[in-house]
Amino acid sequence: MTGAVPTPPENLPRTAGEVRAAEYVPRGVKAEIRENLLAALREGRDPWPGIVGFDKTVLPQLERALLAGHDVVLLGERGQGKTRLLRTMVGLLDEWTPVIEGSELGEHPLDPITPESRRRAAELGDDLPVAWRHRSERYSEKLATPDTSVGDLIGDVDPVKVAQGRTLGDPETIHFGLVPRAHRGIVAINELPDLAERIQVALLNVMEERDIQVRGYTLRLPLDVLMVATSNPEDYTNRGRIITPLKDRFGAEVVTHYPLTVAAEVEVIRQEAGLVAEVGDELLEILARFVRNLRESTAIDQRSGVSARFAVAAAETVAAAALRRSALVGEHPAVARPIDLDSVPSVLRGKLEFESGEEGRETEHLVHLLRRAVAETAKDRFAGLDLRPLVDTVVDGHLVATGERVSGAEVLEALPELPLLHEVASRVGVSSTDSPGRIAAAVELALEALYLRRKLAKDSDEGTTVYGP
Repeated sequence: MTGAVPTPPENLPRTAGEVRAAEYVPRGVKAEIRENLLAALREGRDPWPGIVGFDKTVLPQLERALLAGHDVVLLGERGQGKTRLLRTMVGLLDEWTPVIEGSELGEHPLDPITPESRRRAAELGDDLPVAWRHRSERYSEKLATPDTSVGDLIGDVDPVKVAQGRTLGDPETIHFGLVPRAHRGIVAINELPDLAERIQVALLNVMEERDIQVRGYTLRLPLDVLMVATSNPEDYTNRGRIITPLKDRFGAEVVTHYPLTVAAEVEVIRQEAGLVAEVGDELLEILARFVRNLRESTAIDQRSGVSARFAVAAAETVAAAALRRSALVGEHPAVARPIDLDSVPSVLRGKLEFESGEEGRETEHLVHLLRRAVAETAKDRFAGLDLRPLVDTVVDGHLVATGERVSGAEVLEALPELPLLHEVASRVGVSSTDSPGRIAAAVELALEALYLRRKLAKDSDEGTTVYGP
């Protein structure tokens, strides 16, 4: 986890004796998560802040798995929020937990598991010093890569300790890997099938017998970890696979999905995108529909999926186009308009994988699906609204130019005062007193809708687009 670790409160116990007197009884991490999850559900608190679109599908399954004390695999296409969901599990841990001060594995003062900590506990008794670990420090994450070693995950012999005079048979010569160091916490392995099969075998004992084997000898450690992992469906057959014995040790497999509704897709974009300019909900809705169209397109390789990150990057690109125009024409605030959508296909084409046979037609497909998304959004926003007065005005000679060097005020100046324009703005949540950029964004959407319905013509040349008869 990133970010500064908070400082523990001063009133917490500082020795094993004080911990015992305060009744900080050791409990397993799975029991801890179960109790905290049940408390959140009973109190009506959201245990999964920032998770969108999984309320009725993924989260109930995951909650049942955690309540059952199961290790979990999240199975889903790229960009479905699997890693974010795993990281949110940290919130189900106690905020602070006592650990033996200086212990490598963060052992509970009343339940040491390594030879060294047991020796210190026997020597010092109730005076054993105690530190406090924040829940953010109890989450360990590893991206599975082919070069990951057993030593990385489990541990290896530490040559420095051997050089100090210890024998190879001494368990204290072990340098512990990621999993043992996550004792009393959560271990997350991203893209588990990418882990070499011989490395996956090393996890079998950890998950079932809770011991570790290093360089030919076994160290019995009652490790207390929750193992969670992610995998893409294609990984089971293409790049790699989860070996059958390891799959069997995961108690639950939870399938994730992309947002099921346009509203959920918009919420994800709004939450995740770092927008450098104002992007209205109508444009985010267009991008959400665009992404959904891509996921249904036969031209796109659906085995690799269309990540939610594509929609986020598209929104950020649109905002950047608006910010650039703001700098060029001196318009403030910077507000995105439909013309800025033109920057999406060429910039983000490389984020998609197309089916074989579509070479050379990638941009054509993207432009078509983006226009379809614009038409669908405009139809929804302007349903029942008669746009003929706007058509008549343009036909009468009031041509409207827009582009990367045309301000919102210039777009509006091209048209006479029309009551219809106030209604158009209202349909996208903009009032007549808003900035010219916001009103122009609404007017442009209406003009583009009329062009797509073949009520108006459009001519584009060198960054400028003109709507005319």
